[in-house]
Amino acid sequence: MATHPRSALWIPLFDELADPLVAARLAAGAEEVGWHGFFVWDRLTWSAPVERVADPWISLAAAATATDSLRLGPMVTPVPRYRPARLARETTSLDRLSRGRLTLGVGLGGDAYGAEFARTGEQVDGRVRAEMLDEALHILTSAWSGRPVRHRGPHYVIDDLTFLPTPVQRPRVPIWAAGNAGLRRPPHRAASVDGYFPVGVQHPDQLAEIAETIRGLRPDPAAPFDIAMPLPPGADPAAYVAAGATWCLTELEPEAITLDHVQGVLRDGPTIPAAAEVASA
Repeated sequence: MATHPRSALWIPLFDELADPLVAARLAAGAEEVGWHGFFVWDRLTWSAPVERVADPWISLAAAATATDSLRLGPMVTPVPRYRPARLARETTSLDRLSRGRLTLGVGLGGDAYGAEFARTGEQVDGRVRAEMLDEALHILTSAWSGRPVRHRGPHYVIDDLTFLPTPVQRPRVPIWAAGNAGLRRPPHRAASVDGYFPVGVQHPDQLAEIAETIRGLRPDPAAPFDIAMPLPPGADPAAYVAAGATWCLTELEPEAITLDHVQGVLRDGPTIPAAAEVASA
């Protein structure tokens, strides 16, 4: 969990970046120049002109073995596309491989770009996917406990299975819940986990309002909580940090992604000003 504002790269694993070895080299380079996190998209496909897409879990595993301190994770995993038992195993294995550096970004997913749900026979109803996400999160946190999981719900069944070993991080892997600004349910979901990944925030005042809403929903408003704000390269994060952002994720356009561009952004270094880190430490 972040104790002062942090900077991360947020990478679509497309085309020139659709190779786990490339992800590993980028992560190692990011750590070397002082970035705090390396987060990757979790997509099966994307609209044209994107043609090639890498698997996020294999890419993150490669990045984990190439780094020592960088926080890693999918941002965000469309949980309704996964079976919770499989996700429990994958997240635990990645957390152990990285020695406790995984952050799990979660969301509903959607068909806006590439129609990956419709084209693979997955659930296309957003309300049903929201139910699936909430149920799967309950299963995940139970599985990470190391105690037997006995769950019979509307979408999933786990019949007395124990998921060992457990993740390195206790009591669980940190979860950041994504959600569109302005919708009612996402702040409630985020308040029940460890962080919020806002989608569609256009102004720091909007983020501050969301942060205040989530704070009022949390059982312990003083407990650590992350807000990860995506921003374009070169954007000044100071106003968003003041509004409550604890992470600023440098967002890269997927349709024109090139390795040279990503390496240039990487070499420019973390986006959080040193003064902001000192003031918030």
